[in-house]
Amino acid sequence: MTANLSLKMTSTRPYLLRAIYEWLIDNQLTPYILVDAGMPNVKVPEQFVEDGKIILNIEPQAVGRLRIGNDAVEFDARFSGIGYHLFIPMLAIKAIYAFENGRGMVFNEEEDSGDKNPPPPSNQTALLKRGRPNLKIVK
Repeated sequence: MTANLSLKMTSTRPYLLRAIYEWLIDNQLTPYILVDAGMPNVKVPEQFVEDGKIILNIEPQAVGRLRIGNDAVEFDARFSGIGYHLFIPMLAIKAIYAFENGRGMVFNEEEDSGDKNPPPPSNQTALLKRGRPNLKIVK
């Protein structure tokens, strides 16, 4: 059996982002994401952007309707008492880390082979459940 190296693979970024997010939550840490607010299709409150970047707390208690899809992250959040719906394409997310100790992951654009300008996510994007993941042992 030979591997077909010419096949285009999807980006690993959304899978790693979801894994690090769950790991941080499981360890009672606060997940923060660093976002490049200058990337196309990023929808964040502009008044909170500094030097083209914004850091967002995506802890379950801080956001509503969090969706981490393969193309983007979106959720509802309040800034200075005003509600916003945020939409962040996956390539705009530069890092996910714990507020408490800085542990997490920085994403490298060169290793990302996914679509460079993804469309907004469809209704089929998986909704993350709050709390611990529901895993089963398979024998």
